[in-house]
Amino acid sequence: MALAVALPCAAPLAAQEAQSSAQKPLVVVELFTSQGCSSCPPADAMMAELATREGVLPLSLHVDYWDYIGWRDHFAKPEFTKRQKAYAHAAGKRTIYTPQLIVQGADHLVGAKPMRLADLIMRHHDQTTAPVTLSVTQTGNRLMITAMPMGALPPNMRLQIVRFDPHERVSITRGENAGREVDYTNIVTEWRPLVDWNGQQPLAVAFDLDGPESAAVVLQAASPNGPGPILAAVRTDAPNGQIASQ
Repeated sequence: MALAVALPCAAPLAAQEAQSSAQKPLVVVELFTSQGCSSCPPADAMMAELATREGVLPLSLHVDYWDYIGWRDHFAKPEFTKRQKAYAHAAGKRTIYTPQLIVQGADHLVGAKPMRLADLIMRHHDQTTAPVTLSVTQTGNRLMITAMPMGALPPNMRLQIVRFDPHERVSITRGENAGREVDYTNIVTEWRPLVDWNGQQPLAVAFDLDGPESAAVVLQAASPNGPGPILAAVRTDAPNGQIASQ
């Protein structure tokens, strides 16, 4: 993958059009999970159901701290464990769990609790005013990403690209889930920062994707304490043309 351009720009027509055409915010649900955790399969199943809903982007981040139990999760990456720890640090928490869900970078939920999760998603959907418009135009593998400030924004934000595998089925032969066959949905393979932004001017970024995996663009508040609320997100694995979200 290559980041071709990252620069402030005058208010682009694409961003102006996105403001009028954007639908309700896309709510990002991050699940920190592991193939070695016996409590995780119900939460993994919740992610499969969420993936069928409009307006929700479920993302499964597999952590590596269960690998010692006897089964190595080959989706796990230490950077996902680091991201979960950063969320805990930002929230003033000393402990991390699996399964744990983070809704829109802001609300923490431990365990598979579908009713509570539905309430949190609905609350974020019901937010009527977004402080930023994020839009993506995709031509082949090239993404043109624009962010337009529409209100008060955090002083520091990070634009990120997320790559994910929509579905895998795994037969687990050892560890706490030995003998189970588990389906995993939107398995994150990479969560990569593109550029930091202070929101004082419109932003335009050109980025080249490689490989067949699905992808999303996420704009998130950032601080020395860790990741903050997600301000906007856009899926890019759609037919060529403009994709927009507020």
